[in-house]
Amino acid sequence: MIIDGKQRWARDYLPVKNPATGEEVGRMPMGSTADLDDAVEAARRAFQSWSLTPDAERKQACHAIAAKIEEHAEELARLITAEQGKPLSGPGSRFESAGSAGWAHYTADLELSPEVIQDNNEGRVELHRKPIGVVGSITPWNWPMLIAVWHILPAVRTGNTVVIKPSPYTPLSTIRLVELMNEVLPAGVVNVVTGPDEIGAAMSAHPGIDKMVFTGSIATGKKIMGSSAETLKRLTLELGGNDAGIVLPDADPKQIAEGIFWGAFINTGQTCAALKRLYVHDSIYDEVCRELVTLAENVPMGDGLDEKNVLGPIQNEMQFNRVVELVEDAKARGGRVLTGGAPRPGAGYFYPITFVADVDHGVRLVDEEQFGPVLPIIRYHDLDTIIDKANDNPHGLGGSVWSADVQKARDLALQLECGSAWVNKHGAIQPNAPFGGVKSSGIGVEFGEEGLKEYTTVQTVYC
Repeated sequence: MIIDGKQRWARDYLPVKNPATGEEVGRMPMGSTADLDDAVEAARRAFQSWSLTPDAERKQACHAIAAKIEEHAEELARLITAEQGKPLSGPGSRFESAGSAGWAHYTADLELSPEVIQDNNEGRVELHRKPIGVVGSITPWNWPMLIAVWHILPAVRTGNTVVIKPSPYTPLSTIRLVELMNEVLPAGVVNVVTGPDEIGAAMSAHPGIDKMVFTGSIATGKKIMGSSAETLKRLTLELGGNDAGIVLPDADPKQIAEGIFWGAFINTGQTCAALKRLYVHDSIYDEVCRELVTLAENVPMGDGLDEKNVLGPIQNEMQFNRVVELVEDAKARGGRVLTGGAPRPGAGYFYPITFVADVDHGVRLVDEEQFGPVLPIIRYHDLDTIIDKANDNPHGLGGSVWSADVQKARDLALQLECGSAWVNKHGAIQPNAPFGGVKSSGIGVEFGEEGLKEYTTVQTVYC
């Protein structure tokens, strides 16, 4: 662990295994609540000076973090592949490493200047944004380093300090990332404590932490929200999604197939804002299914260290078993498997790309988030009711509409109950565009100026 700029050893360690091979690739320090207390204390001390650091210096420090990521890009990518399983190539760990650096550079250049609300003979009124204090960050296992950057950089940029706890499945890249950050930041500004889930629970209840930012499941998000209530912490929660994609009858199946495929299966489907339910009009249903199956049969899946692979395993046994369970349930309830549909034999948590046709609402694979390489394809007939059907879900992270008529698709996309909506694409996020969920998919937003504001409090000054 890294606490107050120094390495902190633990008494016990948990093996970290490559999900493609089962091989032990590292060990996670099993931190304690005492370690957490020390990290929070270090962050609070560092906040006293870091919050007063000139804006230009904080910007420079964030660019220095980005440069460190670039300098160690291949090392970090290989750590991500070793612990998470995603391939080095394609939209894999090198993509994640490069994206982390790019996102850090962009965030470094964001600014929140004071706003003048009034300046007349009645007086001057200014709005200033000030750092909150110590930010507690809990990150998931699917994009371990990129999401860590999403949490840490806006906090540091706005003058906060950070204590981060990565997933026990993927702690290695985050530990190394924080170690590199401490080469350019004052001690205590960013700290990493690793360990069991109890550490996360202690963070959200900790009186020394002023804000929690969490990316992960709805169930855990609710627990964080509940345990944060006693201290009235600020919250940013990016929770699960069950994103709907709607294919209109005028869409060209050949043109849209690749966009749908990668919208659903980037990172082997282990992405919050991946496409997870596909509604296709009856007139082109069979053709869309054929195009998607053809693509699936030509995308190599395997050990991420093999450069030819572009899809990897499911990251852990629990998630693997959930995917198996949902597919078996769909099959038992009349779902027609077009390709895949059974675990791949041999080592690793490999489940092939799977399309399940002839399912509808009421089947768990449609109603619940699968978070894996499986996509249910739902046939529809009535254009007038399809938006209501897509919205008939407690999630509200993202959604998409696919059509030759962009304006019509945009109008329909605006009717989707979700934080982000795409036309003829899915899941394409940008550092300059706010991202977050509605309904059960979260509170607050990340990215851009709106995301930066989430790490500040407002002070109105009357002159």
